[in-house]
Amino acid sequence: MIFARRAGLPGVDAENPIALTVTGRVSRAVVPELCAELERALSGPPTTAPAPGTVVDCDVGGVVRPDLTLVDAVARLALVARRSGHTLRLRRVPPELRALLDLVGLADVVTLAKEREEREEPEERVPGPL
Repeated sequence: MIFARRAGLPGVDAENPIALTVTGRVSRAVVPELCAELERALSGPPTTAPAPGTVVDCDVGGVVRPDLTLVDAVARLALVARRSGHTLRLRRVPPELRALLDLVGLADVVTLAKEREEREEPEERVPGPL
C-alpha cells in the first residue's frame, strides 16, 4: 500500500493535492493505518490541507484479488473523506471490485472514475474509408 500526497498519477487532476494508491493484498490490519494516513493528509496545516470539496483520488488498479476486506477499506476511506468534506474517487477499479461494491450497495457511495478518464494515453483513431 502506498500513500502519495502529490498528484502524479496519470489522469489525476493537477489541482488535486491528494492521491492515494492501494496495491497488493489489503488485510484488515492495514485498514486503520490507511485511514489514519488519509485523515492526517486531509487535516494537515491550513497551508497544505486541500480545500473542502476536493476529490481524493484512490488508485486501486494494483490490488491483488479484491475481496470484502478491500470493500471495507474503501468504505472506511470514503467515510474519512466525507467527514472532512471531501469525496473519494476510485480509479482503475478492477471488475471484481466493481461487482463487490455493487453487490454490497456501495457503488453509489463512492465515485468510480469513468474508464475514459482513466486511460493514460489519448485514444488513437484511424480514419475509415470515405
